[in-house]
Amino acid sequence: MNGAEDDPPIEPGPARLGPKASEDELPVMRRFGGGLTLRAVLPNAITAAALCSGLTGVRFAIGAAYGDGGGWQKALFAILLAGLLDGIDGRIARLLKAQSRFGAELDSLADSLSFGMAPALVLFLWSLQGLPRIGWFASLAFAICCALRLARFNARIDVDEQPHKSAGFLTGVPAPVGAGLAFLPMYLWIATGEPLFREPWLVAIWLAAIAFLMISNLATLSWKSIRPRRSIRLAAIALAGLLFAALLTEPWWTLAAICVVYLALMPLAVANYAKVRRLRAAPADGAGERPIEPAAAIPGPK
Repeated sequence: MNGAEDDPPIEPGPARLGPKASEDELPVMRRFGGGLTLRAVLPNAITAAALCSGLTGVRFAIGAAYGDGGGWQKALFAILLAGLLDGIDGRIARLLKAQSRFGAELDSLADSLSFGMAPALVLFLWSLQGLPRIGWFASLAFAICCALRLARFNARIDVDEQPHKSAGFLTGVPAPVGAGLAFLPMYLWIATGEPLFREPWLVAIWLAAIAFLMISNLATLSWKSIRPRRSIRLAAIALAGLLFAALLTEPWWTLAAICVVYLALMPLAVANYAKVRRLRAAPADGAGERPIEPAAAIPGPK
């Protein structure tokens, strides 16, 4: 709309749910000739920046594959930056109360390209092209599974009954986390220089395994389910600071360690969710107990 003076005023619409969070889609009121406020543009601009960052990683990978080979680290940094931007755009939208159906759909499309297509192409150019057929199918499997996971998430967002979400868990590995896990052989190869981590068969099997985890129904940890006790609050803050310092000094070993810790915590998440299911399935207090029968009358003194 161009903001003509004879346009009717926009009335706030009913609240609706969108793919990324609780979407209070209230159309932004036009001011001074139909201009958009920065509050409405900023979250979508961050999403677009994440999309550009992910696709730029593919560009660096192409240059590394057919050039001097020094662009692999740039490709990884670009996709990791896309993951960082993806983690803050939704939070900024909620903070500014600028959530919209358009932004939610844009976010899902950007995730599919940045964390599905881009990692698949980077890993194919880095290693899997040594197996032209099987390697390409592994890359396709990862990209397709990422798109299927995002589509499943969007389809379930309006469903009232979501056992994993109501218990504070996620269903399967999220798309940004899946992209980070898929690069584990690449982290180790850059850190050690060991050719084994670039072996096409190894990378193909690993990529197919991560693709399966993305579309699986396994309960995985979410940020909401991680609640450290108050007694270790200072230790958690110190650990976060040390982790950031490790990312600056030894980024590849640190990223590999984060991947290993996440994978090690997956059985714990499955066990915790099974415990929650047992507690929900158990009858309420006293529901399964035998009812108490009234005792017989006992004669006593008048």
